[in-house]
Amino acid sequence: MIEFNIPYVGPKAGEYQLDTLKRKKLSGDGYYTHACSSFFENHYGINKSLLTTSCTDSLEMAAILLNIQPGDEVIVPSYTFVSTANAFALRGAKLVFADSSAENPNICPKSIASAITEKTKAIVIVHYAGIACDMDEILSVADGIPVVEDAAQAIDSYHNGKLLGTLGVFGTYSFHETKNIISGEGGLLLVNDDEYSDRSEIIREKGTNRKQFFKGEVDKYGWVDIGSSFLPSELNAALLFSQLEELDTIQARRIEIWEKYQEGFNSLGEQGVVGLPYLPSYATNNAHMFYLLCNSLEERDNLIAFCKSNGVKIVFHYSSLHKSDYFSAKHDGRELPNSDRYTDVLVRLPLYPDLDNSEVEKVIATIKEFYLKSL
Repeated sequence: MIEFNIPYVGPKAGEYQLDTLKRKKLSGDGYYTHACSSFFENHYGINKSLLTTSCTDSLEMAAILLNIQPGDEVIVPSYTFVSTANAFALRGAKLVFADSSAENPNICPKSIASAITEKTKAIVIVHYAGIACDMDEILSVADGIPVVEDAAQAIDSYHNGKLLGTLGVFGTYSFHETKNIISGEGGLLLVNDDEYSDRSEIIREKGTNRKQFFKGEVDKYGWVDIGSSFLPSELNAALLFSQLEELDTIQARRIEIWEKYQEGFNSLGEQGVVGLPYLPSYATNNAHMFYLLCNSLEERDNLIAFCKSNGVKIVFHYSSLHKSDYFSAKHDGRELPNSDRYTDVLVRLPLYPDLDNSEVEKVIATIKEFYLKSL
């Protein structure tokens, strides 16, 4: 079976894990945590980066930093993972779901504009598949309303030359084992506005000014704000750092696989048999994901079953959150047809560094065989 995902573990992973044990510092904010933060700030010129235990936690920190209160409205894409919405629901926000664009699963700026009211306190966007949303239009529509970038899938990807995660007030990355760069579980909060810099450290340290204490700025530390334990262990950070050192190599292989898929399915796309990923002119491709758009839910289910029976695991993705068991009764009744369409027809293909070329060719051949039999 060609698996959908196999986490990449590089040659330095074990070495850095052992080094962490020898340093006898396993909790957060040790040598490797600082090495990771320094990498992001130096390599990408990020203003301030804070390593967290997950992208979910980074989003929760963003919600706290924005002082989201019960009844505040927060606009969120419906076609996303539940963490994007949960982080703000936990603060009591009223979630207002927006539709995806027709061209790709990213949030539609016009859908955002129609959802804004005087109660809107934040807009959360997701760079689906690592492909940039239309940030110029979104920031124009927001007109000062804080924008949070859920860039969980978007490491090393850009919008008109600007790193995704740095265009909003906050950006969040994921290092879950399904992402380009991994630590098993892990995340990063990008703080792009100095106004939130000091408080972000307090919230990350369980609501204490412990960081200021270690900097020598106060003679003791205590409870000064709300917060939680958002720090990852040094073992997670060590694994992450081993991957960051191989960033260019990992990305190059992923892009190579993505381009093989694009070439392999180009004819099916030109014939309108399947839809292929849409890459806007302002966006770069970090090869987080290669997906196909089938013509119906039934076709997609049949394609997944056919591939599985032939030794290839392909998978669907999100279900519209506005129709979820938890939220459907709370939804305001607006139709979000593009989100529902991607829910039914999008399928993701295997894409990871250890996938060899013969396996890529088998994936392509298997899917083509399915459509040859169907036509």
